Amino acid sequence: MNDHITAYQHILNGETLDLPLGKVVCVGRNYAAHARELNNPVPTTPILFIKPATAVVPFAGEIAIPKQQGECHHELEMSVLIGKPLRHASETEAQAAIKGFGLGLDLTLRDLQAKLKEKGHPWEVAKSFDGACPLSAFVPAAALSDPLHTELSLQVNGSARQQGTTADMITPLYELLAYMSRYFTLLPGDVVLTGTPAGVGPLQVGDQLVAQLGAAPDTLLECRARVS
Repeated sequence: MNDHITAYQHILNGETLDLPLGKVVCVGRNYAAHARELNNPVPTTPILFIKPATAVVPFAGEIAIPKQQGECHHELEMSVLIGKPLRHASETEAQAAIKGFGLGLDLTLRDLQAKLKEKGHPWEVAKSFDGACPLSAFVPAAALSDPLHTELSLQVNGSARQQGTTADMITPLYELLAYMSRYFTLLPGDVVLTGTPAGVGPLQVGDQLVAQLGAAPDTLLECRARVS
C-alpha cells in the first residue's frame, strides 16, 4: 500500500537493541474525550486489537500514508516496550516488565473504517496496513518519574493538534497491561499502544509533525517527521 517502507528496529536510550520486533497490542477509546469526539460510546472494558510487525515504521524522517483510501488520521499514543514475558500478570508484574516508554502513531484510514463498521465487518485493514504504526525510539522505563501522570502532545505544521495526559486513561497503564496479558501473552519486543487523547484528525502529504513525551522543561522525548 505504501511505496517505501523504512526498516524499524527497537532503539533504547540511543542504542539499537538485540530484541525482536513483535506484535503491537492496542487499545481503542481509552480516553473518554476521544471516544466522544468520534461519537462513540465510552467503553466499560478495554477494546483491544493488534497491529502486526509489518505495520511498524520509524517515527522519524518520512512517514508514508496511503493515497487512495480516503482520510488517514493521526492518533498519538504513549508506547510501551515490553522487556519480560507477561501472561495472566498482576499489575505489579506488568509494571516490572516495562523496558521503555516512547511515542507511537496509530494511523487510521477513517473513511474505510467507518464503512467497515457500518457493515459490521472487522476493520483491521483500516488500522493494520503496512506503515500504520510509526514508533519512536524509547527512553528507559526509569526515566519516567510517573508514567500514570505523563503528558504527550502532537503539533502539525506548528499548530497543536493533540495534548493529553496519561492520567486521563480510562484503564490506567498497569491495569491495562495486566488485562491484555489475560488474552495475549506479551513477549519481549512486543509494544503496547495505550490509547489516544482527543484531537485526532486527517493528515496531508507535506505535513510536518512534532510529537513530545513529557512537558517542557522536562521533555523526555521528541520526534519529528514529514508526511509523504
